[in-house]
Amino acid sequence: MTIPSNTGNVKAQRQRIKYVISDYVMSNLAWFTFNCLRYKMGVVAGYGALSTFLMGKMVLLGQLFFPLLMMAVYVLSGYYNEVCRKSRLQELLTTAGSATVKALAIFFLALINDVIGVRGMDYKLLMLLWLLLFGFVYVGRALITNRASHRIKSRQWVFPALVVGSGSAAAAFVEQLNSMHSSMGYDIRGFVTIPGENPVKELRQPCYTLDDVEDVCRREGIQDLIVVPTRQETHQVMAAINRLFKLGLPIKVVPDRFNLLQSQVRITNMYGATLADISGSSMGECGKNLKRLSDIVVSAVALVVLLPFFAIIAAIIRCDSKGPVFFTQERIGRHNKPFNIIKFRSMVVDAEQGGVPQLSSDNDPRITPFGRFMRKYRIDELPQFWNVLKGDMSLVGPRPERKYYIDLISKRVPAYALLHQVRPGITSLGMVKFGYARNIDEMVERLGYDLMYLENMSLMNDMKILVYTVKIVFTGRGM
Repeated sequence: MTIPSNTGNVKAQRQRIKYVISDYVMSNLAWFTFNCLRYKMGVVAGYGALSTFLMGKMVLLGQLFFPLLMMAVYVLSGYYNEVCRKSRLQELLTTAGSATVKALAIFFLALINDVIGVRGMDYKLLMLLWLLLFGFVYVGRALITNRASHRIKSRQWVFPALVVGSGSAAAAFVEQLNSMHSSMGYDIRGFVTIPGENPVKELRQPCYTLDDVEDVCRREGIQDLIVVPTRQETHQVMAAINRLFKLGLPIKVVPDRFNLLQSQVRITNMYGATLADISGSSMGECGKNLKRLSDIVVSAVALVVLLPFFAIIAAIIRCDSKGPVFFTQERIGRHNKPFNIIKFRSMVVDAEQGGVPQLSSDNDPRITPFGRFMRKYRIDELPQFWNVLKGDMSLVGPRPERKYYIDLISKRVPAYALLHQVRPGITSLGMVKFGYARNIDEMVERLGYDLMYLENMSLMNDMKILVYTVKIVFTGRGM
């Protein structure tokens, strides 16, 4: 479950509102200024005075519509995802990228026909529009960000955090934080002992166990978990991290003590104590928003379009064998959160006698005749579009597994815990390159592809995996 942080949420919400208001006001000013300047440049005709032009129907509609379009671009850019601790460089690049998208969209929607026969003016208009959109918006954002940065460095703003680790390395890390002239904003509320670790006796803050973490996070309003192990075995540290994912909090590590990670991580701070975030994928905030938007749109359309096909499949399943049309099963998803995956039933009822999990094989007698056909063409997976629409899954992501198998795999490959950074998918790199696994050895082998996907997450790679999946479906290579 995700731990709420009322103080942090209120602070973030207020900061987000500041950015939204600033962006909207500055976008309006930029568009208004642009209209005044293009009138003065003589690229519009037939309006007489400037006031007549500005009060024209199309200009007024543009003043209402285009700032709203700009706000939609800002949301998709991911700028509002993290609002309290922004990177100035990332802010600059995000604002420039958003201005480019907006300038091109507005130019081709409304401005390209302003000047008849004077195409050389197009470039000037486009550059002017970009400069105004970027300049106005960036100034507003920079003022808000600089104010927040000053409050953090001067310790006016602090973010409650726990250090996961209670050995000498953890104690030294906290000492380093406290001795820094400019604060990183972390207010360490305690330490969490990793199993097998020898805690330092002179720790000033309370020391907790992993079993205490959830209650402590809720009570203290913890916003960050910082993992600083002291020469621990890989599987012990990764087992601890796996238990932390379910809290839904940022998990950060000290890179030089964490070369055990088999996945790319995002550096969150270049000054002071460098930390790497392992609680989110390497995909940028814009990519994450576009990925989720495409998940919602595609799954909603698919559920509507495939509804008649679903009805036919349901009727065949009922005629093929006794039992319900749909099959649900608990799987583990993002942040270690359980959810019920939904499929068309392809096996006989009570296929797992005694409740003991069993993997299927090529000639598994539990698979129904029509179930074998559905598995060959991956038809049984189609109801998972509902899981995607709900937010349990994504179109593309690591394959979701049951806790029973996760525990077995994690003992052999501790890095499995990293897959809980992202939503699992209907299809995955492991499924298109390897396919169904018949035993633990094959599940471990397929895991390598899922970790590879995590290291290289991008919308382009998602598209490639979807194309491969469609090819597998139409060629019947699902089993």
